[in-house]
Amino acid sequence: MKKERFEYPSKDGKTVIHGIRWIPEGPVRGILQIIHGMVEHIGRYEEFACFLAKKGYLVTGHDQLGHGDSVRTEADRGYFASQGGGEILVEDIHTLRQITEKICPGVKYFMLGHSMGSFLLRRYLTVHGQGLSGAVIMGTGAQPEGALKAGRVLCRLLAGIFHWHHRSRLITALAFGKNYRRFAGLKDGTTWLSKNAENIKAYKESPKCGFLFTLNGYDVLFEIIQYIQEEENLRKTPKNIPLFFVSGKDDPVGNFGKGVRQVYRRYKEAGVSDIKGKLYPNDRHEILNELDRSQVYQDIQDWLDSH
Repeated sequence: MKKERFEYPSKDGKTVIHGIRWIPEGPVRGILQIIHGMVEHIGRYEEFACFLAKKGYLVTGHDQLGHGDSVRTEADRGYFASQGGGEILVEDIHTLRQITEKICPGVKYFMLGHSMGSFLLRRYLTVHGQGLSGAVIMGTGAQPEGALKAGRVLCRLLAGIFHWHHRSRLITALAFGKNYRRFAGLKDGTTWLSKNAENIKAYKESPKCGFLFTLNGYDVLFEIIQYIQEEENLRKTPKNIPLFFVSGKDDPVGNFGKGVRQVYRRYKEAGVSDIKGKLYPNDRHEILNELDRSQVYQDIQDWLDSH
């Protein structure tokens, strides 16, 4: 297996996007593009990427705007764009797809989105879903429209007092407070992510993980979720694209399975015909980093192989 780092320009016209690809030694049987989650980076997916590369899959992904190495300054960590942040994030995903398809044309092309990345993948499917062989939607959920609207109003009010780069503990508490309350020992606010103590330790020790989002970051995130939950937009998803929903049963982002089932049903009702779902009973939010991750890896590989 060979690992390559690369760069390409963001659609924001300012930022250099940093990416990684893991290339198998033999023939490429398929491509999986990973869209990472909030306040993390693509390097955290290395173990999973290496697993799939050994099975013949080329795996690639990028640090999204405001994350990992795709920042111009530390002030931009957790910040997306002054205008059209959701569209820019989607187009940066699409640019990487175009780059990768040129490198390795004519093979199956899949995407996987985790958490915030799952919301972005769901949005991506409404505008660029044609031609994909399938999508793995991981750690997703549904959010009340009223809460999203209120969150955006509060973001705008606070930005008027401070600025869009401001980092608000109030917004963070409102957005994630429910995640913290379910679990014991939550002073650091990370236990909900995983039962794997080593994973939590590595997350807390990384300067590229767990930072406070800016007001802009939250506003864009809330807008993305609003977009994908609108019936008109959801129905733009290609009806023939295979979808695989995977989440931990103890994941608060998916409302402990209820939100995942709700999203699953909505895609069924929208006419998407090939949908599979699995909830892992012993897992929290980061199922690729849990103690039973080998089973998750294998389930995803089996699904990719079958499509």
